[in-house]
Amino acid sequence: MSTKSLIIILIFCSKLLFAQTPIDVTEQTIKISGLNEIELYFGFATGDKIIFNFKEVNSKEVKEIEILEYPNNSKFSDYKSTQIDNKIINVTKQGVYVFRFKNTAIGGRIAKIKIQRIPVSNETINFNSTVTWATKQETTYNSYTKDVLVGYDTTYTQKTKKILIKTELKEELICDKTQRVHSTTNDNGNKTSIFFTLPENLTTPYKTTKVISWAYWTGVGNEANIAWKQNSQTISNLAKGVASFYTTPLGALAVGAVTDLMIPKTGEDVFYAISDQINRDLFLTGKQYKIFDQGKGVAGYRKFINESICQGTYFVLLSNDNIMQGIDTTVKVVAIVETNIYNDQQFTETNLSPRYEKKTFSEPVITTIKYPVISK
Repeated sequence: MSTKSLIIILIFCSKLLFAQTPIDVTEQTIKISGLNEIELYFGFATGDKIIFNFKEVNSKEVKEIEILEYPNNSKFSDYKSTQIDNKIINVTKQGVYVFRFKNTAIGGRIAKIKIQRIPVSNETINFNSTVTWATKQETTYNSYTKDVLVGYDTTYTQKTKKILIKTELKEELICDKTQRVHSTTNDNGNKTSIFFTLPENLTTPYKTTKVISWAYWTGVGNEANIAWKQNSQTISNLAKGVASFYTTPLGALAVGAVTDLMIPKTGEDVFYAISDQINRDLFLTGKQYKIFDQGKGVAGYRKFINESICQGTYFVLLSNDNIMQGIDTTVKVVAIVETNIYNDQQFTETNLSPRYEKKTFSEPVITTIKYPVISK
């Protein structure tokens, strides 16, 4: 054998011998807490042989031990282990391997582990098994369908509605009567009353009538008659050149054209009041009664606009406190009646109905993922 051949053989054997020498990747003692697991990550070169040793210090079982080629290619697994000796894993391609230790017991476990690698050649002797973590973003798409407004459908409907075409106000004379009120010594008594009934509110499909206000006047003797005439002249002057529907002082008062009427300052007076029938009967029999209005004088007046007393029958109560002399009292009542006239009016109602279509949309979902990489 030549010297050259001997040198080649020696070099080959030294390389082969060196390549079979294990290189320590890690040797450490780990504590696996109860109901917990630990994962260790290391990189290996193509052709490496992984030598794995494990021993639980107190000879207690570890539920599961597994070696995986990242991310989930299982290369070895063992259950309820206390010790594993020189388990060899062949690495077919360079990558990261995961060493997983799972403890399902409540108590912790303490284990000694040793991981080695045998390089396939001198070229990978200095391979760095350290693993670092990198991040990347992955985009997926969630598809969903929803109704989308795409337009409107228009329809037209012919309809009829009632509209107010005319409103009229009218003064109606309800009562105009002179009543004798006897003195306190008269056998007929010094109390009396006059009743009146307000027009009834009516509603028909095309017409409504309603009492919106009313007013009354009481006056004694000629003095009151003179005052009434003076009030009538004042109203006549006020209405000149103006389109007015009222014709009497009470009509002007009830509608609000005037707020005061003239009354005499001298003459015989009378007590007057407004009540319903029940209280009128109490009044005549000398019992306690209730009233809507009252006064005492040669003349008096008042208007009412409250809807609650603009319907029905009422009484003007009269009483004379003269001992010997009877008096003649004039009672006037007028009502203001509002009439509304309606008519049908045709109109077109426009209706917009939304129109929808189902459309599919894709919504991107970006997820950040951490993954192990072999250090350079």
